[in-house]
Amino acid sequence: MVNRLERTENAMGILGTIIAAIVVGLIAGFIARAVVPGRQSMGIGATILLGIIGSFIGGFLGALIFGKDLQDGFFQPSGIIGSIIGAIIALLIWGAVKGRSGRTV
Repeated sequence: MVNRLERTENAMGILGTIIAAIVVGLIAGFIARAVVPGRQSMGIGATILLGIIGSFIGGFLGALIFGKDLQDGFFQPSGIIGSIIGAIIALLIWGAVKGRSGRTV
């Protein structure tokens, strides 16, 4: 049976992972928005979401290129660089899709 201390440690680990994902997402999203030309009208929440999506894209591309699998973990040494590259890709795709729709938001 799992005691109370083990459950607390597990919850703190999960909370730490979520906070790390938010911080990395904010950094990656902010850098991607600074690198990609043009005006991206999005708030801090959308910037964090952009960075988190970029992390998934960067992790997927890293797994394809370097042959890592899920058993190696989601956090790789080149995580922030991959997150930034993935966020740039996501922002370029978003700009192309948004520009094609003809709407300005």
